[in-house]
Amino acid sequence: MSGRMVEAIREGKAPEVIRRKAAEGSMGESLEERIEILTLLAKDPDEQIRTQALDTLRGWNPQELHQILADPATPLGILDFVTHYMAPGRTELLEPLLNNPSLPDELRGEIESHLLSAAQKAAATAPPPDAAPPAQPLPADGQATEPPEKETLIQKVNRMSAVEKIKEALTGNQETRMLLIRDANKLVCRAVLQSPKLSDAEIEGYASAKNVTEEVLRLIALNRAFMKSYAVVRALINNPRAPIDIALPLLNRLNERDLKLLSMNRNVAEVIRGMATKIMKQKVEASKPKLPGKKH
Repeated sequence: MSGRMVEAIREGKAPEVIRRKAAEGSMGESLEERIEILTLLAKDPDEQIRTQALDTLRGWNPQELHQILADPATPLGILDFVTHYMAPGRTELLEPLLNNPSLPDELRGEIESHLLSAAQKAAATAPPPDAAPPAQPLPADGQATEPPEKETLIQKVNRMSAVEKIKEALTGNQETRMLLIRDANKLVCRAVLQSPKLSDAEIEGYASAKNVTEEVLRLIALNRAFMKSYAVVRALINNPRAPIDIALPLLNRLNERDLKLLSMNRNVAEVIRGMATKIMKQKVEASKPKLPGKKH
């Protein structure tokens, strides 16, 4: 099928017999063209054609579909259709969409919401962890066999999909969260900070960490519950990775001792050190006793 036929389907001018045939996925010169035709026909006025086109799309080879969704050259119409009509029920489609650099911000926001929602539902319905397996008896010869080599936590996390990482961030242990807070996917990091298992010590650790993204530090600074902790505030201000617009407004919350230490901290930005010195001097001046005015 030529590009002109795609245009005819887009404008609703293609004959019914052509549309019915195309709804089976057999028409189109390229993979991208066949997928685009199906997304167009999934909105066809004819109910049978709509149903057939959508069924064809749902049964399409997943690898080919992922290839199209991650391709920067894929038409916006395909990305929009999959985001609104297919991705909400199929989490495996979310990652290739998010990997597409041409995905508009509006669609990216919707997909991220779908991804986080799916992971939260999975975490809420997950069964409790199994009890430790019983000890295995020795073989007949009395010699214990060597246990198989265990997969490291890093290897396990690296094999996870985004949905699995988010689920693990919400329900996993402290060691797993420590790995996931450094993940490149901001949704995974956000899920770590939403974990009901998160301790005050962990939050302070993340606030002082040099290997987390600025996004993580901003999320901590925007969380009122986290910022009630003086230790978290102090850790954020002293973190060289903390954005200046986040750190500066927090300086007034430091005591004189910590202001003095901050003013000598060569790891933070000069503007932070300078402002710490200024605030420290202001506090010293304010604490001096007021001399009575001279009488004339």
